[in-house]
Amino acid sequence: MSGHSHFAESIEEYLEAVYRLEHEGPGVTTSGLASALGIAPASVSGMLKKLDKDGYVEYVARGEVKLTRKGLEVGVRVLRRHRLAERLLTDVLGMPWDEVHAEACMLEHAISQRVEDRLVALLGNPQTCPHGHPVPPSDLSEPPRTGVPLAQIDEGRRAVVSGVTDEVPEILRYLGEVGLRPGAPVRILEKAPLGGPVTIEIGNERHAISLELARMIVVANDGT
Repeated sequence: MSGHSHFAESIEEYLEAVYRLEHEGPGVTTSGLASALGIAPASVSGMLKKLDKDGYVEYVARGEVKLTRKGLEVGVRVLRRHRLAERLLTDVLGMPWDEVHAEACMLEHAISQRVEDRLVALLGNPQTCPHGHPVPPSDLSEPPRTGVPLAQIDEGRRAVVSGVTDEVPEILRYLGEVGLRPGAPVRILEKAPLGGPVTIEIGNERHAISLELARMIVVANDGT
């Protein structure tokens, strides 16, 4: 698959989305994939049938979707190049982390193996994208999963931000403004009952964030 025709890019985007939902989400269903891609469920069903016929996925109507080895190779390749492109855009070109996702979506289809190898060398073989998601290993092995949602950390505990699950630009801009980026130390001061806000401390500043947002922020408990 060259990745340069519109149809080939569409296939790559499907397989990339299936990989993300299969490895980083709740599993893959037609409705979940439609939501992730912003496409009507009927259109998704049609494409999944073709991908199944071509050997990229195993698909049961109204059921779950799983990548075959052939599909896994494409999904990993595209997502790997996407996240390397995000690193290039932030680390080298200095773009804000809330702007790089859309740009990387375009670049991921144009990066060759030779360019990927150069990116890995230039960037120092990064293990995560700017948002904390793992860069899938080229050998198709399972990337390490670390961290839990900030909402699960008890009051009084400290943690270190490792990533954010949602790459919506408005959310990323806010998180950047308050300092909730990967690597930032945070302490949980108070968790309001009945789904109320979570009060946290970053540096010497206190912030009250919604429980929904606290569920999007992934942290590693530092044991204190």
